[in-house]
Amino acid sequence: MSEESNNYLNWSFQKIHKFRKTVLNWYDQEGRDLPWRKSKNPYHIWVSEIMLQQTQVNTVLPYYERFITELPTIEDLSVCPEEKLHQLWQGLGYYSRVRNMQSAAKQIMTDYDGIMPSNMKDLLSLKGIGPYTAAAIGSIAFGLVEPAIDGNLMRITARLFEVEEDISQAKNRIVFKEILDRLIDPERPGDFNQALMDIGATIMTPNNYRPENHILKDFDQSYQNHTSHLYPVKRKKTKQIEQGWLAFVIQNEKGEILMRQHQTGELLVGLWHYPLVAFDLLSLKEASEARDAFVYTYLKHDQLVAESLTDQFRQYFIPQIDNLKATVKHVFSHRIWQVMIVPVNLKDSGYQLLEQLHVTDTSFQWVAKDEIEQLALSSLQVKLFDLANKVIR
Repeated sequence: MSEESNNYLNWSFQKIHKFRKTVLNWYDQEGRDLPWRKSKNPYHIWVSEIMLQQTQVNTVLPYYERFITELPTIEDLSVCPEEKLHQLWQGLGYYSRVRNMQSAAKQIMTDYDGIMPSNMKDLLSLKGIGPYTAAAIGSIAFGLVEPAIDGNLMRITARLFEVEEDISQAKNRIVFKEILDRLIDPERPGDFNQALMDIGATIMTPNNYRPENHILKDFDQSYQNHTSHLYPVKRKKTKQIEQGWLAFVIQNEKGEILMRQHQTGELLVGLWHYPLVAFDLLSLKEASEARDAFVYTYLKHDQLVAESLTDQFRQYFIPQIDNLKATVKHVFSHRIWQVMIVPVNLKDSGYQLLEQLHVTDTSFQWVAKDEIEQLALSSLQVKLFDLANKVIR
């Protein structure tokens, strides 16, 4: 045991036993009634834990029910078409989570005969499963005595023992793990983990420093010292980067809308959007600037073609930038996008010019307006679609 964790946890065995009993008694009476807790099915626990990353419980509930109904087994997940997978995840964001899940499901089918592994080493070998998720699955489904250390457990531990180590630094995780390794109940490790998750989510929340119903106050050093507001120690987040984008809403003579599927290496890969072009919105003054940005973004693979098409686009491709308020703000974990709707009037040969674009770049597709919602869309595109329907007549 490291010197730091030994300095923090100086409880007697009797006090540790009392702590475990207090936590589990509370959980038996007050623990949240969640669908993935109705069984110890490791697949159900896995799906729930991945969905709950970066997402609130109330948001996850309908997605979880639908996902398990549509893909009830690991095998079903492993063979699910990508389009359907994205549709089931649509609105949850962070789509790499579900793509990693499918990769892991294929690993399980190939390497473990379709059965979720039941030890930490093998769980950690699966794509997208880190120490927290492996410990959650292992403790809840298989009874492994492993603390599932997430933000809730680190916050609780930091306040109980006034831990000075910064929780945002990965190197300090060992301090929290060594404390929790001694606290976790060996008979009911899964329930113990879930109990602390619930206490962290409902009582010892980030901004509730003096909870009225604080069932752990007799064990909480920061509560007794009136220092709860100082814990956990966490460095300030890096400021999010703000970016401007133009979303081109282009309709052909059949009433179809030009959509584009994001490719490998792009944010929101595999999802469909109006064609997007990065642009400083504050500097946008002329419609020609938006038009030229579109041409050079999507035909830049052939500069000669792009230059020859520019003159034709001046006649046939006419963006409307009058409504500068037709903008959607979308927040990612590390950046903020301001996306402006840009309707485009096409004239005469404009359709043929975009057909050439479609043939050149197969990520583009004309889609009937009433079929757009059947595509795998990000929550950003859903916002854009709703706004476009309001501002474009």
